[in-house]
Amino acid sequence: MDIETFREYCLSKKGVTEGFPFDKSTLVFKVMGKMFALTGLEKTPFSVNLKCDPDRALELREQHPEVAPGYHMNKKHWNTVNFSGSLSTNLKQELIDHSYDLIVNGLTKKLKQELENL
Repeated sequence: MDIETFREYCLSKKGVTEGFPFDKSTLVFKVMGKMFALTGLEKTPFSVNLKCDPDRALELREQHPEVAPGYHMNKKHWNTVNFSGSLSTNLKQELIDHSYDLIVNGLTKKLKQELENL
């Protein structure tokens, strides 16, 4: 999965916006204003920070060398995933979905309702 495919996949999800809130090279994806994925456009290899359940994060890090504690993030709740590595597209999409779902599940009732109405 290259960066354009990643971007298109994230933007295909309901309520997702993209932006550069930190600097001109860190692309951030948010659902209802809450961050669920970010990537450095100038970083090589292509990697993405994704939110993750803490227990699952530990399992993924043990099973896959492409998954590491989140770079510049809360290492308990975020992973940095090397998208240039050998992880399958299905697993990458699953990790994006998991991050998105964690954020959506944590939204207030009002924001969830707004998301449903989009």
